Amino acid sequence: MYQLSYDKEENAIYINQLYEYFEGKRTEFTIPLYMVGTDFQKKVWNALLDIPYGQTITYKDLAYSIDNPKAVRAVGGANNKNRIPIIIPCHRVIGANKKLVGYGGGLHIKEKLLNVEGIKVECEKVVE
Repeated sequence: MYQLSYDKEENAIYINQLYEYFEGKRTEFTIPLYMVGTDFQKKVWNALLDIPYGQTITYKDLAYSIDNPKAVRAVGGANNKNRIPIIIPCHRVIGANKKLVGYGGGLHIKEKLLNVEGIKVECEKVVE
């Protein structure tokens, strides 16, 4: 069983990569991930890992990407259960109308994360 560690040295790789992300020096994480969830959730989370830095997709597109086009709501539910946000980039998923929707940390945080990646947001909507 996986056990959490609060040892700064042991977690240095994770901390460093997050700092690099926020400084704009990292577009991809290369740290080992330990995903705990259902098979469906893991499938969604793995699909999230395929969304390139600085790009967004819709919940519908995400559902299609896992070959389950009717699972739009379930995809949203899996995103909500993601316990490794930022690293598993659920913030890159937006509504079909380009609005920011459904982020557990709050839409203001989702907007900040998208801004870090160079995605412009106005009035809670992604603009090109």
